[in-house]
Amino acid sequence: MEHQSEQPGAEARAFLAAHPEVTHIDTFIIELCGRAIGKRMPRADLVGFFEKGSALCAATYLLDVRGNTADPLGHGFSDGDPDADAWPVAGTLRPVPWAGPARAQCMMRLTEPGTRRPVWFEPQHILERVVARFDELGLQPVVAVELEFFLIDPRRDEAGAPLLPVSPRTGQRVSTGSVYGIDVLDEFAAPLAAIEAAARAQAIPVTSMISEYGAGQFEINLAHVADPLGACDHAALLRRAVTEAARATGFDATFMSKPFLDQSGSGLQIHLSVIDADGRNIFDPSRPDGNRRLASAIAGMQATLAEGMAIFAPNLNAFRRFAPNQFTPVTRDWGENNRSMAFRIPTSDGANRRIEHRAGGADANPYLVMAAVLAGVHHGLANNLEPTPQATGNAGAVADPTLPLTLWSALDAFERSVVLAEYLGSRYIEAYATVKRAEFASFMADIHPREWQWYL
Repeated sequence: MEHQSEQPGAEARAFLAAHPEVTHIDTFIIELCGRAIGKRMPRADLVGFFEKGSALCAATYLLDVRGNTADPLGHGFSDGDPDADAWPVAGTLRPVPWAGPARAQCMMRLTEPGTRRPVWFEPQHILERVVARFDELGLQPVVAVELEFFLIDPRRDEAGAPLLPVSPRTGQRVSTGSVYGIDVLDEFAAPLAAIEAAARAQAIPVTSMISEYGAGQFEINLAHVADPLGACDHAALLRRAVTEAARATGFDATFMSKPFLDQSGSGLQIHLSVIDADGRNIFDPSRPDGNRRLASAIAGMQATLAEGMAIFAPNLNAFRRFAPNQFTPVTRDWGENNRSMAFRIPTSDGANRRIEHRAGGADANPYLVMAAVLAGVHHGLANNLEPTPQATGNAGAVADPTLPLTLWSALDAFERSVVLAEYLGSRYIEAYATVKRAEFASFMADIHPREWQWYL
């Protein structure tokens, strides 16, 4: 997606002419927790927004999941919570099918007032800085995001827990999954069709949908693009489209990593290859150095997996995915065509040879996940690192004790990071950890019912 426009008002005028029924436009950023937050503006303000921008608090990029500020590095309370300049992302002004013909939406980015310089703690800017490092090597990442989610009942149980969806076909609540089941796609055809229509209306390049392991769980794949920032825009927009389209058809949807203890978790997988200046895949085994460069990229991701766990699993619930024999990585292993690995080489021809990074949870910020993954890839390629020997069989039977598989140990590893600190910046490491530690402290401030059951 384009992130600048040479004629900023032209896109808005053309859209309004083509959509006279639109009365309001949702304008939003994607903040640290991956949510869309922003403003709803009337039609009359749209051209002015494209030409002159708007205003939004800069520290909205540093809110926790409840919308609270921990004043990280003095951004929030200490600096008076100043506004930044908000600008539309070119190409994202699109209709919103789930809200009826009168609504549209547009992504925004924030810059420092009067300068057009990105806000330094914007997740998209963090990713841009990492991607720019590939220019040093004359290389370009080609990436795609896979997202898993659950369709759920819009109601909750007595304790507020989610409920599996009621089948439109049988009228009964589903209880078991049917991985790759075509009949499940037919059973939930209405919400899935609404999701696909919303994606098409918003130019989100959805390719395939599958029924996943969990009951009511699905996966949507996105096309590979030579634009990591655009790929993450696609993922962020898709999450919004899935949730809202599901609600418009009588369901709800969640990207929570582990909403049900007895069902599989939901991931955000990154598929990636790297091309040279001639557009050739550097991992192609027909190249003299294809296998070596693939191995170096994997070695770099192995080196950064522990450091990045606080990004890949951004909350307490997200770590519930990481258990042996769950097809969620609990080691640093890599291998061909094997889903028990953290780094899987899917079956493909040489020109499309790629790596699948499997650690991310579906509720993670896609820009930060992509930044951490590509930082590892660049680190490995730039330093010609060597990975561990390729693994075979079930690599997920026993967890690696050196991986931080709790939120608190992951935050410790993140704050001590060496490689990610170089790529993401030590200031961002501190800001992110401050937000997440404050969020966790707020979570722990309440007495859990099990404390009364166990300790009273």
